[in-house]
Amino acid sequence: MTVDPNQHDVFVLRQKIKLVINQYEFFLPDGDRPGEPICFVEQKRFKFKEDIRFYLDAEKTTELLRIKARQRFDPRATYDITDETGTKIGEIQKVFGQSLLRSTFRISDADGQELFISTEKSFGVALFRRAIGFIPYIENVANWLPIPYHFVFKRGDQIIGENRRQIGKLRDIYTIDMSSDNPRTIDRRLVLALAVGQDALQAR
Repeated sequence: MTVDPNQHDVFVLRQKIKLVINQYEFFLPDGDRPGEPICFVEQKRFKFKEDIRFYLDAEKTTELLRIKARQRFDPRATYDITDETGTKIGEIQKVFGQSLLRSTFRISDADGQELFISTEKSFGVALFRRAIGFIPYIENVANWLPIPYHFVFKRGDQIIGENRRQIGKLRDIYTIDMSSDNPRTIDRRLVLALAVGQDALQAR
């Protein structure tokens, strides 16, 4: 059965461990565990321009979304989000200057109008993560350390959602909660795209 993301507020994102490509799965939550799978994601590596595909089924027969970079190897790159027909529904842009100290993303609609900003919740944790990356030998396993990776989604001063990494897991698992966006003013497809981007576009 096809699940409409716009009818839900909470999602679980789990990264699959693969050698050549990044793959992810979205689920609806079942308590504290992943429940029904609703979306499958694949990012091919070694591409000059990022191209991430979202599918409704594991066989990849029905596409839901696509994230594609406009530029090659640009730290300020803007990524277009398109639906299954190729129609643009939004944009993701990493805010380069702010992201040097605290990863920050700008999410816009199809016309480029800002919808909300997503940034790491704790400035101290963001700095600590970066410091760990400069320690010899430790930087190779930094992503497996129990360091919080928590983003908040803000429209002005209002927090409308969050993306929180579950601590103590062998692979990256995130809980995305948009319950504060009531009624649902943000297209949940953009939220799914952002959640994957916050992992895949930072080579986590």
